[in-house]
Amino acid sequence: MANNILDFEKPLIELADKIKELQTFMDEKGLDLSEELGRLKERAENLQKEIYDDLDTLQILQIARHPNRPTASDFVEYIFDDFIEIHGDRKFGDDKAILGGIGLIENKAFTFLGHQKGKTTKENLSRNFGMPHPEGYRKAFRLMKQAEKFGRPIISLVNTPGAYPGIGAEERGQAEAIAKNLMVMSDLKVPIVVVVTGEGGSGGALGIGLGDRIMMLEYSYYSVSTPEACAAILWKDAEKSPEAAEALKINAKALKKLGIIDRVIKEPVGGAHKDPEMSAKLLKAAILEEYEELKKLSVVELIEKRYQKYREVGEFSFKPNEDMLKEEVE
Repeated sequence: MANNILDFEKPLIELADKIKELQTFMDEKGLDLSEELGRLKERAENLQKEIYDDLDTLQILQIARHPNRPTASDFVEYIFDDFIEIHGDRKFGDDKAILGGIGLIENKAFTFLGHQKGKTTKENLSRNFGMPHPEGYRKAFRLMKQAEKFGRPIISLVNTPGAYPGIGAEERGQAEAIAKNLMVMSDLKVPIVVVVTGEGGSGGALGIGLGDRIMMLEYSYYSVSTPEACAAILWKDAEKSPEAAEALKINAKALKKLGIIDRVIKEPVGGAHKDPEMSAKLLKAAILEEYEELKKLSVVELIEKRYQKYREVGEFSFKPNEDMLKEEVE
């Protein structure tokens, strides 16, 4: 656990250790130091609020990448009453970096898709660190078409640094697989609710990320490029990644403000890994709330609204002020 403590969390850990030591001392000596203990706890609470209310984008990135952050399978366990995993793309093989299947929530069937990372090195090697090959996206394609056939809404959880860029993946049509999924998702006749739960990296995220509602967990990111890659490209210097992170506007609050996503889902203080069950409850409530609105739409309305949603991304209006107009006349 010590290796999983983030740099900005160290003052909190030190304070928590002091509280634990004082509590142990009180128990062993039979002394009443409750007033001092209360002051330390209040100080810890205030410090925690101060830290997490003022996180920069790079710190949010650290939480999004935390090794203990809940994975797709963790969320499946908490969200669904029953779940059946479906394997394979019926063309090449089964990609473990994409978890897919059918689940029940309050007797309603949903098709589920999600990038799956591991918690240990062995699991991550098995899951390819959550970076899908083409067969992963083709498995997702198969499940999405099946969902449309049987009228099942789709829940998609995005958490990947990107699609796998290896030679084999390229040989088997990585770009084509992602592009085909984008084409199909744009026209699916069932509601699609997408949530970025950790990393939302580039085309790897988009491969299962086009939906009627796009939401993000509070401490996740969604970007065309990682700050490290952006800094290396623009400045040839990885040390510039903090500046790149801020410039890219990749955190949930910034993307909500820009209109790229529809909703930010709160996380337990410190991140989803601090309380996965509570995080899953908040996630489930948000998904069901959005689905209740989407199911009221006819198929024609659903597809039209989805089309308009993506047509409007990046639009902006410009209204010149009087000084600008005066300068233009002069």
